[in-house]
Amino acid sequence: METYALYGPSGTGKSTSALHLAHNQHIPAIIDDGILIYRGRKIAGVSAKYEKTTIQAVKRAIFFYEDHAETVRSMIKENGIDKILILGTSKKMVERIAHALDVEPIEHYIPIDEIRSSSEIKAALYTRQMEGKHVIPIPYIQVEQDFFSRLISQGKKIFSQRKEVIGENTIVQPDFQSGRVHINESVLKKIIMLSCSTLPGNIQFGKIDVALSDKPTVSVRVHLSVPLGTDLLLLGEEIRKRILNAYVEHLNIELNTTHVIIDKIHLLPA
Repeated sequence: METYALYGPSGTGKSTSALHLAHNQHIPAIIDDGILIYRGRKIAGVSAKYEKTTIQAVKRAIFFYEDHAETVRSMIKENGIDKILILGTSKKMVERIAHALDVEPIEHYIPIDEIRSSSEIKAALYTRQMEGKHVIPIPYIQVEQDFFSRLISQGKKIFSQRKEVIGENTIVQPDFQSGRVHINESVLKKIIMLSCSTLPGNIQFGKIDVALSDKPTVSVRVHLSVPLGTDLLLLGEEIRKRILNAYVEHLNIELNTTHVIIDKIHLLPA
């Protein structure tokens, strides 16, 4: 058995990244939060996200219950799985899972920040902390919906670089994730406008697009009234920097991409 481990704090996007990592490393099986996923589909186990409390969820994720562990061990052997990826919040956790499932030692340890950028990790943390969203890397049809107060999103197909389907993710809100915080889109746009309010000249914003999931992106169109001779490229770069800094300061989110499009210009006498 060749065993890989992907580890990092809760909410940093391990489940979202697991299918791509497994595909790239030719790993047919994934252990994630108590379930065994084989070739993109759940074949054994019970998801920790079905539990009612955080403590029960942790026990389920580390295969604390022997009947649960034995079921998954049997399916690993029955399917002749010889390469597997384990997800966990720390090295200690993935090692405990590997021991419970008889797939140790772990030959390859991969920290989440090795395969995800800082901006992607912070976006994932924002989604977890503010909205209580969790990803299960199995198709929507395999998610037992009765366990959840509501299903957040239907399955999203995951594609390889060659555009072949390698799996599917489903987003849920577990019972132990109590509540969420919603930030109105108008507030997200107001942060952008206020960040540039002290710049010289008259800067008005036209269309503003904000996308904070996965790879967070902001795109703005600005209308400028500035003195003749103003360095527009320098001003555009300053607007971009202020937007970046404002999102880090107020939301702790690093924007992956920031587009500033100067849409209209009114030149004033110097």
